[in-house]
Amino acid sequence: MVRMTPRQAVAVVPSVPRWAVRAAHLCALVALPTGVWRLLLATGHSAGYTAEGYAAMDFTGGGTVYLIGLSVVSEVVALLALGLVRPWGEVLPRWVPVLGGRTLPRLAVVVPAGLGALALTVLWTPLLAWWSLPHDDLTAGGRLVVGLLYLPLIAWGPLLAAVTVSYNRRRRAAGR
Repeated sequence: MVRMTPRQAVAVVPSVPRWAVRAAHLCALVALPTGVWRLLLATGHSAGYTAEGYAAMDFTGGGTVYLIGLSVVSEVVALLALGLVRPWGEVLPRWVPVLGGRTLPRLAVVVPAGLGALALTVLWTPLLAWWSLPHDDLTAGGRLVVGLLYLPLIAWGPLLAAVTVSYNRRRRAAGR
């Protein structure tokens, strides 16, 4: 049995453009600041909320579970962009039950990734208006910090779209 190091595994997909690898890593990074902020809220820090605003949000009990879950799910989804530039995004690892070792159909990856990119773009682009809207439940500093923490999310959809187009082109060319 031949064991591959992570460096060797990357070499299996030599035609991945360097910019696409960087963009895929950025997808994972843009979701991180808001996740950390939510985790602060879940641990009882006001994280920029006024005392009244924090109490009104009720981040106790189920709210804490929601914040932690949302942070974890967001980061896991963001990390999936790496599959568009890594071998496991083309061939499922052998350890995956039943399907391990099988080549993923190109459209089974491209369609969900493309729809995800569209959804993320629609969801986060309105954040461009953050500073023009009132945020009475946040302190002045909190408004600035929260706005800056959420601002990178605006890039998530376009980054994912670019990496998805690169993946599609590469896989389509390999299939010819």
